[in-house]
Amino acid sequence: MSWGIMISGLALGAISSFHCVGMCGPIAFALPVQLLPQQQKVIGIILYNLGRITTYSLFGLIVGLFGRQIFIAGYQQVFSIIAGILVLIVLAGGILQRKIIRIGFIERSKIRLQKLVAEQLKRKSLLSMFTIGMANGFLPCGLVYLALTAAMAAGSLQNGILFMTAYGAGTLPAMFAISYFGAMINLTTRNMIKKMLPYGIAIVGILLILRGMNLNIPYVSPFFDNSSAKVIICH
Repeated sequence: MSWGIMISGLALGAISSFHCVGMCGPIAFALPVQLLPQQQKVIGIILYNLGRITTYSLFGLIVGLFGRQIFIAGYQQVFSIIAGILVLIVLAGGILQRKIIRIGFIERSKIRLQKLVAEQLKRKSLLSMFTIGMANGFLPCGLVYLALTAAMAAGSLQNGILFMTAYGAGTLPAMFAISYFGAMINLTTRNMIKKMLPYGIAIVGILLILRGMNLNIPYVSPFFDNSSAKVIICH
């Protein structure tokens, strides 16, 4: 197991969870679990969050496949630097309150997913909690895209899945808390946390760039021998 990948995913998830409270909080608040018996309430909230983490893990599998090809081709360093630059560009767009990248397909998918979530909320079953969580995971989110970029830069299928699963687990405590306790975090605190998020995202972008610079700094910019990545052994 790559502890560095797992810890990075957990850390980014923990940072992102405060953003999730503001963006996905309304869905978590709306889960029809408050009137359920204690045990079913806990199970329902866990199923909702497992649904989100399942979607993130599937994303990790997909980007992990791409990351593995990048690793085999010997372009992992270049991709990591490009990914870091893209993160900083998207962050700049967020600060300037401009959508630098507009994709119509994503906007249309968002509307369909929101309708699906609304339909599942009316069913009030434990199975619907898992479905809502999976649909929630597919909703467009800048920080999820950031996590996927980092997962792809991890360079393998296993690391991609591990990073995104750890990312989802990192968001779990805060998301569980707001579903269980209700409006635990007041608006002032949420706004303060949102102001801190850009700094965390900027650090991730910078770390991705450093990772690709081959500076031989443990964990931050480990040395990578490109020649070994291009060797293919046939049996």
